[in-house]
Amino acid sequence: MKVAITSTGNDLASEISPHFGRCPTFLIVDPETMKYEAVPNSAVSTAHGAGIGAAQLVASKGANVVLTGNVGPNAFSALSASGLQIVTGVSGTVEDAILRFKSGELGTTRGPNVDGHFGSGGGRGRRRGF
Repeated sequence: MKVAITSTGNDLASEISPHFGRCPTFLIVDPETMKYEAVPNSAVSTAHGAGIGAAQLVASKGANVVLTGNVGPNAFSALSASGLQIVTGVSGTVEDAILRFKSGELGTTRGPNVDGHFGSGGGRGRRRGF
């Protein structure tokens, strides 16, 4: 199993990024061995479609699960279509998130938890339920 985590840095001590499509880096982690690969998010600077591009990148790395702070509707659809499980509302360090995932503390998400363009700087996106 491979878990993709939105990260602000390049190692397990890095903080979880609250943004899926515009996170700086994905850490692709094997939760059994804790071996990981830091993958720069090539979609982070795109004008449109960052969530979809990021979803394609994560799927191409063979991830089965995504741990992130927030995911919008387009990214959620793209991830779901690729068969990935999605966990939102995750914060703290990457290592802590993996340990919570392994212990069953984190459950999968049934839908996006923010509107489109959340975190893009355009001011249009909002958290859902707020």
